[in-house]
Amino acid sequence: MTISRIELAELQRLIGAGAQIVDALPAPEYAETHLPGAINIPIKALDGDTTAGLDRERAVVVYCHDYL
Repeated sequence: MTISRIELAELQRLIGAGAQIVDALPAPEYAETHLPGAINIPIKALDGDTTAGLDRERAVVVYCHDYL
């Protein structure tokens, strides 16, 4: 597993290649606004159980605007 910050162009490339987008905002904030096509797994709940349904053959991009 590789963890790194990416810029918008790289995000667009990953999405074009079939990456899964996980929006790690709390559920109420996710309900207000989120990245198109993203699934919600709040950062405090992000673990092996909550990510078990992700396709391990595809890249995963985790987004949270106030995490870093």
